[in-house]
Amino acid sequence: MELAPWLSLVGMVLATVLFVRFVLRRSSSRTYNLPPGPTPWPIIGNLNLIGPLPPRSIHELSKCYGPIMTLRMGSFHAVVGASTEMAKFFLKTHDVAFIDRPKTRRQGRKIFLTELFGAKRLESYEYIRREEVHALLVGLHASSGRVIKLRDYLSTTTLNVITRMVLGSKVVQEVGPVKSLAQFKWILEEYFFLNGVFNIGDLIPWLGWLDLQGYVRRMKKVGKMLDQLFKHIVDKHRQRRCREGKVFVAKDMVDVLLQLADDPKLAVKLSPDSIKGFTQDLIVGGTETSSEAIEWAISVLLKKPEMFAKATEELDRVIGRDRWVTENDIPSLPYIEAIVKETMRMHLASPLLSPRVSREHTSFGGYDIPAGTRLFVNVWSITRDSTLWDAPEEFMPERFLGSKIDVKGQDFELLPFGSGRLMCPGYSLALKVIQVTVANLLHGFTWRLPEGMTKEELSMEELYGLSTPRMFPLKVIADPKILTHLYKRE
Repeated sequence: MELAPWLSLVGMVLATVLFVRFVLRRSSSRTYNLPPGPTPWPIIGNLNLIGPLPPRSIHELSKCYGPIMTLRMGSFHAVVGASTEMAKFFLKTHDVAFIDRPKTRRQGRKIFLTELFGAKRLESYEYIRREEVHALLVGLHASSGRVIKLRDYLSTTTLNVITRMVLGSKVVQEVGPVKSLAQFKWILEEYFFLNGVFNIGDLIPWLGWLDLQGYVRRMKKVGKMLDQLFKHIVDKHRQRRCREGKVFVAKDMVDVLLQLADDPKLAVKLSPDSIKGFTQDLIVGGTETSSEAIEWAISVLLKKPEMFAKATEELDRVIGRDRWVTENDIPSLPYIEAIVKETMRMHLASPLLSPRVSREHTSFGGYDIPAGTRLFVNVWSITRDSTLWDAPEEFMPERFLGSKIDVKGQDFELLPFGSGRLMCPGYSLALKVIQVTVANLLHGFTWRLPEGMTKEELSMEELYGLSTPRMFPLKVIADPKILTHLYKRE
């Protein structure tokens, strides 16, 4: 997203008034020893330095100003951390000071971890993941020899996994006001893009009414569609609960949320809007990022045929050619695990973690961080730090063989799911889906690019939003390579 073309639309009419406000704010902050950073312009601050891939733009600025720096994002101060020390300080050591979220949201995360994504409940849904991954493999077999857009298959799989767990059925059976599966996928893609962009109206509030980029209009449209859909879903579950009365048994995550809403011991009462919002978070957050990670893994391996061969050797040796890979097999497949970790390092779903706001004044390294400051942790910079990684720009799964570095938020060199109290609560589910899907795609098929296309021509450009998908969907040909009967429907 290029901000520069829109800046000319601001106009000189507001410049004088806004400049006075800017100067006043600057003078009021002179009592603070803020971290270093580029000199801001009036009105726009440092927005002129942010390109279409903000994590990379901010990374380049960090090279000049250090691992902690101040940026002026329109009307707001932002502090950016770009090292493992900064990530640990903000996400672990002092994470309470940088959590400015309503109580309902914090309680929601606790519910996700204890009630919805606990080990026993995830294990109870293993059959869903197994069935949907097998359906993916059957679908790819039916399309063998033809050029396909892999993203379409992967997004259907991850969407079916999460909707069966959350809703008790595939979304195509729960469409309600949404007319088709394709339309729902479009809504999710639009939602992810719009929630990750830098909106001028958010950064310069007195320009918000202009909606210069059209993002507000688009978000209202998507928000209305999602609101109608999830209201329909929750109402349908509530009706079934009323019909069944005392014999009602929770079958999915929405049922669990409805039961919790009646719990008098719950610290914060779950309202109908809360249940609807949590349902939306579960489905939206659990779909796109997993399918994107799998697509990136196949993409990078297409450029590294020697790694394909090494993965195949491990799979043939450990699994053989007479069955599919199961979740229980993953610990016995260290190279597959290493491929997934390296994919998450190179192609982070959230390279710039969701902003936090400091609740109180803190300091780090002699610098002040006033209350109300927005905080960003640029994980992209950490994954490209040559003091942490050998040849950080190279895709090298071998770096994780024998390494204890994990993705669970305790190793600050690798934070694909974040860390601390705001870490993605569904990381364990996402990891299971990504690992077993990648393993089976490599085990069941040989992959090649369309005729006439070389691996050097395969674009690896990214599109930045709430997640970071490929700019151009991967088009490939999948050729089956194990026993034919394994591709039959169960």
